[in-house]
Amino acid sequence: MKVFLTGATGFVGSHVARELANRGAGLRLLTRKTSRLDNLKGIAGDSFVGDLCDPSTLEIGIRGCDAVMHVAADYRLWVRDPKMMYAANVDGTRDLLRLAREQGIPRFVYTSSVATMGFRRDGTIVDESTPVSLADMIGHYKRSKYLAEQEAVRAARLGQAVVILNPTTPVGPHDLKPTPTGGIIVDFLNGKFPAYVDTGLNLVDVCEVARTHADALEVGSFGERYILGGENLTLKQILDKLSAITGLPSPTVKVPHAVAMAFAFFDENVTGRLLGKEPRATVEAVRMGKKMMFASSAKAVRELGFRQVPVYPALRAAVEWFQLNGYVGDHRGSR
Repeated sequence: MKVFLTGATGFVGSHVARELANRGAGLRLLTRKTSRLDNLKGIAGDSFVGDLCDPSTLEIGIRGCDAVMHVAADYRLWVRDPKMMYAANVDGTRDLLRLAREQGIPRFVYTSSVATMGFRRDGTIVDESTPVSLADMIGHYKRSKYLAEQEAVRAARLGQAVVILNPTTPVGPHDLKPTPTGGIIVDFLNGKFPAYVDTGLNLVDVCEVARTHADALEVGSFGERYILGGENLTLKQILDKLSAITGLPSPTVKVPHAVAMAFAFFDENVTGRLLGKEPRATVEAVRMGKKMMFASSAKAVRELGFRQVPVYPALRAAVEWFQLNGYVGDHRGSR
């Protein structure tokens, strides 16, 4: 099987690429001119330069493929100009779906996000049937992923063979940028986590997410969404696990959301807008944190054979990878 894969240079995408290659799939990997190719080392496949914001660069890449796996996304919680995020996440998804349809490609796997689910402040565990709308989406990243997912759902309703996967918060090695979640681990390793807020996430082993992506080329109902999650944990529980792995102290001071919001507002406006650097805290992230992002993966377990495994080994693998690759201490700048 020949698979056109977007996002292979990124965190989740590189694990998907490695899983597919290990299963003998022929890979055609989309990269950008500015992409770091570190995550592609050792993965057999043909790469070519293109851009989700330019459909003409994608048409040649997908020609002759048996499936499209669209993992790429602009995943940032702070952007100066959100237009490019919507162009990549929403328009890029719509164009790629159209091109696959026009070329008669029989299978399309779209990587959405648990961010599109209808989370509640009371910590209710949500699933794919929990009511949700665009109004529930906080920030440009969530809104863009929700709108992109709707494009995939719409295409499936019109008869296209689209399976939608919704990973929760993947952790593990090769988080190159790192992602916002990887940033939590890096900050903890560098002693930049003096306090915490009362929030919660569902953490999942990125290797299990990748395995189920490969399985989705053959299983899954078209137009259905599948949450791929692991353990529901408060932020404090995550930090305690990192403490157990590293021996570093876990913070004991809990900061009210109002204080965190004030810091985020200052950091975003001074660090972000005045200095032009990415802020450590953002208003959107604090707003998201008011909702416990706890989710159930029962549907994916039942219909896709997804395996829910303890997240501790994946956290440990992430810690070791960050330590070995210059993200910690004086060597962090050498990555």
